[in-house]
Amino acid sequence: MSAPVFLAEPGTLVGVAAGGAYLLDGSEGRHAGVVQRRGPGERVDVVDGAGVRLVGVVESVGGEGVHLRVDDVVVEPAPDVALVLVQALAKGDRDEMAIEAATEVGADGVLPWQADRSIVVWRGERAAKSRARWLGTVRAAAKQSRRARVPEVGTAVDSRALAQRVRASVEAGGAALVLHEEAALPIADVTLPGAGTAARECLVVVGPEGGIGDDELARLVDAGAVTVRLGPHVLRTSTAGPVALALLAQRLGRWS
Repeated sequence: MSAPVFLAEPGTLVGVAAGGAYLLDGSEGRHAGVVQRRGPGERVDVVDGAGVRLVGVVESVGGEGVHLRVDDVVVEPAPDVALVLVQALAKGDRDEMAIEAATEVGADGVLPWQADRSIVVWRGERAAKSRARWLGTVRAAAKQSRRARVPEVGTAVDSRALAQRVRASVEAGGAALVLHEEAALPIADVTLPGAGTAARECLVVVGPEGGIGDDELARLVDAGAVTVRLGPHVLRTSTAGPVALALLAQRLGRWS
């Protein structure tokens, strides 16, 4: 069984080396020592969410936290092509279900999209609270899937701002794929960004329950996006993104 993962803040593992000691404290330390009752001799990983993984073994558990012996420190590089799920806001927590599964299959970022047909609206205090829930969702999913990197959660964008992001990504050598049931091009045949010295991104755009409006779609295509289809079936907004990301991850060699 793989080791459980606990999260440290980015930068806090700098200077930790194999052969040293590390104290897992705070809420993560309490979760490891009190809730999960991790004991001496058990393997535990601590990640900073930015690619650094501390491979540790529990030496003791105390009121201050869990004391670890550091066996190794591994730096996992960022991928050459970042997979970013652009998820339209959806009712019934379907958008949160989407980003949770997307994180587990390897999304490098998620971007909330206030689509024209989104029933849910992020505005004012609700926007801050909703984004905080998304942050918590991707952190928990990253731990569940034993990832060293936690996907970045962007600030919600409307369709105009999304088109600007699409244009900038495509001009930088990336790609933007809009999942659409009427598209002729299968996702398996689309041209993906090549590996380069600078990280490129592949945006995967998923619409809300009511679909993407014609004007929205035209704006995204005009900015450089390509419409693609997953297959013969129409998937819910909560499942389309994770399925697409899984297929792209396979094509990019992440699962080989």
